[in-house]
Amino acid sequence: MSGIPKSYTRRGKEIDPQEKERLILEYAPLIKYIAQRLAMRLPPHISAEDLINAGVIGLIDAIEKYDPSRDNTFKTYAEFRIRGAMLDELRSLDWAPRSVRQKANTIERAYETLERDLGRSASDEEVATLLGINLHEFYTWLHQIRGTALLSIDALTTPTADGEELNLLEILSNPEEQSPFQLVQAQRLRDMVAEAIDRLPYQEKVVISLYYYEELTMKEIGEVMGITESRVSQIHTKAILRLRGRLKILQEEWK
Repeated sequence: MSGIPKSYTRRGKEIDPQEKERLILEYAPLIKYIAQRLAMRLPPHISAEDLINAGVIGLIDAIEKYDPSRDNTFKTYAEFRIRGAMLDELRSLDWAPRSVRQKANTIERAYETLERDLGRSASDEEVATLLGINLHEFYTWLHQIRGTALLSIDALTTPTADGEELNLLEILSNPEEQSPFQLVQAQRLRDMVAEAIDRLPYQEKVVISLYYYEELTMKEIGEVMGITESRVSQIHTKAILRLRGRLKILQEEWK
């Protein structure tokens, strides 16, 4: 993919409509790829087309806001905006039953509580005990909530000079509009995410790395690790819920 022309800047001349159309067509396969990866973990009634439509909006937003003077490539920035738009669409649909979301929130809080008290990663047995359920039921819960285990960086916030909260997505999307203090805070949030991932149990860290960095499918990860695709999905769900709980702890520690 050739990407966006280097002559274009957000503060300069607006990009030509024909060039915008060319970029949309060029990155259409990327939008479809990201939508299909997300849809694999969602119920059948969630349409991949809805995600693709949201992804196109995210791409257009990326085209309009990308600053070639920054270090990141347009492809990286576009992926970031496309995935974010799809996650926003999923949140707006509110497709998961309330009982499923309650279970996800309950497990997330259990991880947060245990890891705050223990100072280390909590085991499956410890989480199940805190929840008052057996391991079989715990794993059943994980299976039920696997599609809701999404980690969105717009949940990570940093205070502004006037006492408001600014999320990491806003900072990364419009870095030239942020103060030096906010950019320093954004780097702290990045470090926070890196630290939270680094503290994951080995299997969870491997799954996160292979899925998000190497972009393997759940099935491919299972083949690499010698486990079933269902087991990979379970590990991924635990990792995301653990990360969400861990990030809350780190945000409190870093304030």
